Amino acid sequence: MSGTICIVDDEPSILNMLSSILEDEGYQVSVAKSGAEALKLIRAELPDLVILDIWMPEIDGLEILKRIRHQFPHLMVVMMSGHGSVETAVKATKLGAYDYLEKPLDLEKVTILVRNALHQRTLEEENFNLRFKVERHFELVGDSRVMETLRQQIAAAAPTNSRVLISGENGTGKELVARAIHLQSPRYNRSFVEVNCAAIPETLIETELFGHERGAFTGAVSQRRGKFDLADGGTLFLDEIADMSLATQAKVLRVLQEQEFTRIGGSKLIKVNVRVIAASNKDLRREIEKGTFREDLFYRLNVLPIEVPPLRNRCEDIPVLVRHFLRVHGEEQGMKLKEVTDGALQVLARHDWPGNIRELRNQVERLMIMVPKPVIDASDVIPFMPGGSDGAVQRVSALDSYESLREARHAFEREYITHRLRDNGWKVSKTADDLKIERSHLHRKIKLLNVDLRPEA
Repeated sequence: MSGTICIVDDEPSILNMLSSILEDEGYQVSVAKSGAEALKLIRAELPDLVILDIWMPEIDGLEILKRIRHQFPHLMVVMMSGHGSVETAVKATKLGAYDYLEKPLDLEKVTILVRNALHQRTLEEENFNLRFKVERHFELVGDSRVMETLRQQIAAAAPTNSRVLISGENGTGKELVARAIHLQSPRYNRSFVEVNCAAIPETLIETELFGHERGAFTGAVSQRRGKFDLADGGTLFLDEIADMSLATQAKVLRVLQEQEFTRIGGSKLIKVNVRVIAASNKDLRREIEKGTFREDLFYRLNVLPIEVPPLRNRCEDIPVLVRHFLRVHGEEQGMKLKEVTDGALQVLARHDWPGNIRELRNQVERLMIMVPKPVIDASDVIPFMPGGSDGAVQRVSALDSYESLREARHAFEREYITHRLRDNGWKVSKTADDLKIERSHLHRKIKLLNVDLRPEA
């Protein structure tokens, strides 16, 4: 195993002995004779491991350890001392040391400890990189006002243990919001367990949630832990919770109230510490009126409500989403990154995207695979748009019908303002706020562009 090691000790004999042994093992070694020299060397080289003596003049090892943990929190440090005590070892460990060596040094123990420390560092680095990839995969992309509001809600909800109810249409990214809350919470290093209530048959949902004991029913040949059990200490995400039966809802309500449950076929109470985040694409208040969802469960879940906006309410995010998905798909499939023209983005931005982010992502993946050129333009996008190419061709061809930039700009503004008015129920004041302009300015635009204020029949 290779690696870089910095040895810090005021005794030349220790520096020479350890350097010789570790260099023979294949490590790159640098040495420092004082705390000040060590900090300077660490800043310049940032080694993989520091072996640090505690008793040194001027700045002792524990003080150096504190400074290392403050400046380089992920750096692995092993302490050593010729005046060892249990109290000193415990103090060093509490300050963040990986382990502790006593002098006179057992050289075999030193090499084993160094090997284990560097292996641990490699595992932590791999875990960090994996977590970075996961977070990037589930990244919330977009700079629109509604997305900024969503991020603020996530940031407010994440540090708490309160339950969250996420609402939104299919494909808007409710799972991404749930994962973002988990990753920004104190539970980030514990399990995030997802249950899609709509995808599990009613006969299996309780086993999925609570587990079962051996012999609980035919085929239960061994004990099985449920999702509540697996999520202990972490977060349980109940997706599409409106599709859960009333009987199962009652049992989930009890777990939320008591933080305990029994496995199917068992009698032992299992206590858990689980944060529950639920999501639904249905209006749960309407489901309560229909008698398909428990009102008491709704109030238990709806402590912190978050609504995820549909893509049609954040059209300005489409260009950045498209480029993000192109990059992600390129990395996932080992393909060279493709560029996309403004014309192609205009075609994509004019679609309503009833399937929201999921539909857009699938479309981008399709374009990434099916378009052989390094640059995707409007003519490449049109044939793949829902509803065929005729309408899209007409829209793009219409660009040639404008005689001036002013005429084209007015046509775009007229269509854009009409679209925003429609989304806001034809209310001018609300639309002006949405567009971030004065109401009087919007009235002038409506008059200048001859925008029809009558709602469509």
